[in-house]
Formats: sequence, C-alpha cells, structure tokens
Amino acid sequence: MLCASWRSGPYEAYVLHPQPVARLVFEPGVNTFRELHNMSTTLGWYREGGPIMLLILLVGLAGLFVLVERFYVIVIRSKNNGRAFIEKVIQLVRAGKVDDAIKVCVNSTATLPDMGLLILRSRERVESDLQTLAGAASLAVLPKLTRRLQYLPKLAMVSLLLGLLGTVHGVHGAADASRVRQSGAMVGDSLISAFAAALAPTAFGLVVAAVLVLGYGYVVSQSEAITEDAHEFSARLISALTDGPDVRLGHR
Repeated sequence: MLCASWRSGPYEAYVLHPQPVARLVFEPGVNTFRELHNMSTTLGWYREGGPIMLLILLVGLAGLFVLVERFYVIVIRSKNNGRAFIEKVIQLVRAGKVDDAIKVCVNSTATLPDMGLLILRSRERVESDLQTLAGAASLAVLPKLTRRLQYLPKLAMVSLLLGLLGTVHGVHGAADASRVRQSGAMVGDSLISAFAAALAPTAFGLVVAAVLVLGYGYVVSQSEAITEDAHEFSARLISALTDGPDVRLGHR
C-alpha cells in the first residue's frame, strides 16, 4: 500500500511512501486450545482402554437405539392428555353420544383411544361381556408398551461386564510387562500408568450402563402411567355404557 506526502523545497512534488498492509491472522485463544486438549485427552483415554472399548461402544449404541425407539412409541405416540381424554369420552357416552365418542377416539393414535374404539364399536351393553372385551383389548394394546424394554437392563449389564473384563485384561497385561522390566522408579511410574489405563473400560462401561438404566426407568414409569390410565378408562367406560355410577378416581 502506498501513501502520498508533499515535499517542499526548490523542487516541490508529491512523494509516495510504501506502507505495510494489515493482515488478518487467526490466533486461537485459550478456549480453542482447551477444547483441543480436552478432545485429545478423551481420545487418548478411549484408546488406552483397548479393543474392548469398541465392544462397549457397540453395546451402548444398541441400547441407545432401543431407548430412542421405545421413547418414540411410549412417550410420543402412545401417550396423550389422558385425564382430559377420559373425561371427554365419558361425558359423551353418558350423554348418549356414542358416535361422537367414537369420532374422538378415531382422531388419535394413542393407547387409550385404541381401547375405547374396541369397546365402543362392540355395541355390547352387558357388563360381563364388556369386561371380557376390555380384558381382550388390554391384551391387544398394552403389551406394545413393554415390548423390548427388557433389553435395556440386559445391555446395561453387558456393558458393565465388558468393562470389568477389559480392566482385568489390562491389569494382567500390566503385571506381565512389569515382570520383564528392570526394577526402579520409572518402572513403578509406568506400572501405575498401566493400571490407571486398565480402569478406562470399567469407567466407560459404568457410564453406558448408567445412561441405559436411567432411560429404562423413565420409559417404564411412562408405560406404567399409561397402563393405569387404561385400566381406569376401561372401568369407567363400561360403567357409563351400562348406566352405572361414575367413580372418578382421585376425586370425591
């Protein structure tokens, strides 16, 4: 870059002076170096665990797939505003608007509307027959909520056992390596490092198991809540169809 200036004297003229050009230089800050360091530390910790870490990762991915699928089926697809739905259908049935109640059930794909459709479309009005039909509807609808849920605690146990196996293998390898080396302070330090690396599979297995167990507990609680609503809904719907007394659970 050139900059012009006026020079006075017997020969007055403009003089061009070269000026340095400012350049944009990327200078990583402290946070960038810290993030890179943390990433390299995590990858190093993962590599120190050995091949067993890959097996634990595969088990964790399988469990995560089951957890996401069950979350979608139970929480997103099967669950709705159960209390409001139950009260609306019961009011319609007691008012003699069974067809309107059926339309309300058709507009939803959750578990409670499926049970309501099976009971309302039967056109039965005998209490014993309706109870038998409600039991059959429960057997047809509710098992979908608990399908594949038992995989989650099993996969959590497998990840934990694989982590322990990796730790035992790492400790055994460290012990064998210490026998062929000379004694000294450096050998002691390397042995401590080897034992610390041998704990990585167990730590990773514990993390995977904790995530799967927590996810399992959540989806099971949601499944049990839907099952309780289904039992209440079927009992109150049968009472409404047979002109029996309506007992609102949890209310006076």
